[in-house]
Amino acid sequence: MEQEVDWFSLTGVILLLCLAPFIVFFFIMACDQYQCSVTQPLLDLYSGKATFLSIWNQASSFSWTSAKIYAIWVSFQVFLYMCVPDITHKVLPGYVGGVQEGARTPAGLINKYEINGLQSWIITHILWFANAYYFHWFSPTIIIDNWIPLLWCTNILGYAVSTFAFIKAYLFPTNPEDCKFTGNFFYNYMMGIEFNPRIGKWFDFKLFFNGRPGIVAWTLINLSYAAKQQELYGEVTNSMVLVNVLQAIYVLDFFWNEAWYLKTIDVCHDHFGWYLGWGDCVWLPFLYTLQGLYLVYNPVQLSTAHAAVVLILGLVGYYLFRSANHQKDLFRRTDGNCTIWGRKPAYIECTYSSADGKRHRSKLLISGFWGVARHLNYTGDLMGSLAYCLACGSGHLLPYFYIVYMTILLVHRCIRDEHRCHTKYGKDWTRYTAAVPHRLLPGIF
Repeated sequence: MEQEVDWFSLTGVILLLCLAPFIVFFFIMACDQYQCSVTQPLLDLYSGKATFLSIWNQASSFSWTSAKIYAIWVSFQVFLYMCVPDITHKVLPGYVGGVQEGARTPAGLINKYEINGLQSWIITHILWFANAYYFHWFSPTIIIDNWIPLLWCTNILGYAVSTFAFIKAYLFPTNPEDCKFTGNFFYNYMMGIEFNPRIGKWFDFKLFFNGRPGIVAWTLINLSYAAKQQELYGEVTNSMVLVNVLQAIYVLDFFWNEAWYLKTIDVCHDHFGWYLGWGDCVWLPFLYTLQGLYLVYNPVQLSTAHAAVVLILGLVGYYLFRSANHQKDLFRRTDGNCTIWGRKPAYIECTYSSADGKRHRSKLLISGFWGVARHLNYTGDLMGSLAYCLACGSGHLLPYFYIVYMTILLVHRCIRDEHRCHTKYGKDWTRYTAAVPHRLLPGIF
């Protein structure tokens, strides 16, 4: 299937390809060389006190030690993903793991997945704490101590995976009928051609790279930051504890609901290219953990009132995010035969066609949180994102990049998702937006 790409989309793709690696490098170097100030390096560059080359030369270079660390890490996550079938769903009530079906692809296919992310996270963290308190194979600060060399390693993997997926789509695609060619090299490389590239029956690129190694590493990276704070200052600040706890809740929620994730936009609609491949390897672990990194260089001890506000905001945001997603998941699993807020849910009946020409039926929920706004789960996500940033105080701008980025990402995702839904459902989608007129903020947007 070949589609044309407009100039606006192509320009955005090329800008992201050029700017995203620079943004990651800039923020990491700002912390390493300028105590996380984002204005001072820019002023130094403007005044001539520094050049891009001098900043580059001061950065730690690639090391074989970091390459071995990263190779062991990725290999271990591949082993857990491929070789350790999930048993946690047999012992944890309510957890859905093991072999699960994904959503129907545009070509009408339904893929199966081995859901074992929570088990992999638990095993990894048991080993981490066992090492920290008993075995002492390596220092708990190993990640931050090799942070910049690891940046080069993650970039190597990110570009390698993206390039392999790009070539694979032409030579031996997993499902040729689900490939999308635009005729433009940059767009194909960035946004991906294959919908669900796989090696063998079970190694799914999307599921592995989005959840493992990036998100499993997220909490380990934060723990390494906390260990470094303890090493440098003799204590772990309450702000660091808050960042670790709030982000760990988000990570655990992701893995507890990994089967639900198979029905989200990343798996259901996005093709696998540089956007997901490099983004999961580099952007996610380095920029989603900026708050913890900032607190290593700028420890902040919050007042009790400030800490309480951050904690409440984070927990309320998580409650809204999870409750809204739970309502939609419950509605889908029961085909509407459930209660939401004590009532039988209202919905709009829709029809759509898959690429194979078959007609399908679907239902759009307009009760509960989904009757308040069309993406109230994103609103909760943004509240949690703001809480992470507020935990860092107001000394620098750098920790607040995350809320700016998440706002742009989720607003863009709203618009992109709704454009796709309008194309898919047509007049049924118009009926839905009339019933639920606001996207994120009731009465405002």
